[in-house]
Amino acid sequence: MNFNLTEEQSLLRQTVRQFAEEMIAPGAIERDETKTWPEDIVRQLGEMGLLGMMVPEQWGGAGMDTVLYTIALEEVCRADASVGVIMSVNNSLVCSLLDAFGTDDQKGKYLTPLASGGQLGAFSLSEPQAGSDASHLLCRATLDGDVYRVSGTKNWVSNGEHCNVVLLFAVTDPELGYKGVSCFIVEKGWQGFSVGKPEDKLGIRSSDTTELYFDDMPVPVANRIGAEGEGFRVALATLDGGRIGIAAQAVGIAQAALDHALDYAQQREQFGRPIVDFQAIQFKLADMATETEAARLLVRQAAFVKDQGGAVSSPAAMAKVFASEVAMRAATQCVQIHGGYGYIRETGVERLMRDAKITQIYEGTSEIQRVVIARDLQRKG
Repeated sequence: MNFNLTEEQSLLRQTVRQFAEEMIAPGAIERDETKTWPEDIVRQLGEMGLLGMMVPEQWGGAGMDTVLYTIALEEVCRADASVGVIMSVNNSLVCSLLDAFGTDDQKGKYLTPLASGGQLGAFSLSEPQAGSDASHLLCRATLDGDVYRVSGTKNWVSNGEHCNVVLLFAVTDPELGYKGVSCFIVEKGWQGFSVGKPEDKLGIRSSDTTELYFDDMPVPVANRIGAEGEGFRVALATLDGGRIGIAAQAVGIAQAALDHALDYAQQREQFGRPIVDFQAIQFKLADMATETEAARLLVRQAAFVKDQGGAVSSPAAMAKVFASEVAMRAATQCVQIHGGYGYIRETGVERLMRDAKITQIYEGTSEIQRVVIARDLQRKG
């Protein structure tokens, strides 16, 4: 088994790393402080083909595989996880869903501009009363002739304020439980569509997260993805791939924490020596490096399984739960190694700890990932 990057993978990593270091990293602290949406950076991501990486070229994408996508996403998140989640949502959730389940007409109208960077998408499943238990949705879509009338509230919508298109999950038959959920493509600006104020978050503060409100919004039947009642299956299949993206985001945060910690430990002197000479610091760095590499390999494995068409639910869950917890540990140790300087915003490393926390929560909490893994073990046993 060859663990070395191919020439194509190495070139992509080098290209994205250079862009991230030169264009994304310099303003990350300020954007975090001011909660400023990285408009120019998002535009450049689109121009570079990084917003529709896994979409076939015929639909405006780059035609790359999931492994290449995780390599690029890790480099972006190493510079700024806020930019990374914008990229992840558009790739892993929006474009992937449309590519896998959309009709040719839907792909031509929506997927092509989303994959080529002309538009930005959002994925809207969660509701105030339906987080981890996403089967208990209240948002309703009622058929009325050639349109559905949609009413309800959605929350925790990444890209919600700045998106052009939303993939919306709503109940078409409340008597069927999760089998009565359907998926729709809706456009920002439609009658009855409104956006709440952005949430004031602990981390990833320059990406927006909002509530969305729908008041008798008409949605053409042609904008339903698949048949009625297929929405929950579509959502779960899409989230498997999305979790690989969040795992890659977590690896990027962990790598950034290791980079900052090592650099500081080599420069900071105490008792007449660089603190990197002290075994207590060396052990912290060694653990951070080992766990980050292990997380990276789990992400690559999950991406490889997905590209081969294998059963990806458990590998994706393993990658996400492990990588997200590694990111949190690495970021915390990075702050610890910096001491008092790690606790102030000027150095920027406390941002890593705040950004890392969400990777343990969104697109399925660490607890839900363990449920997925355990159920897979039971089936195999």
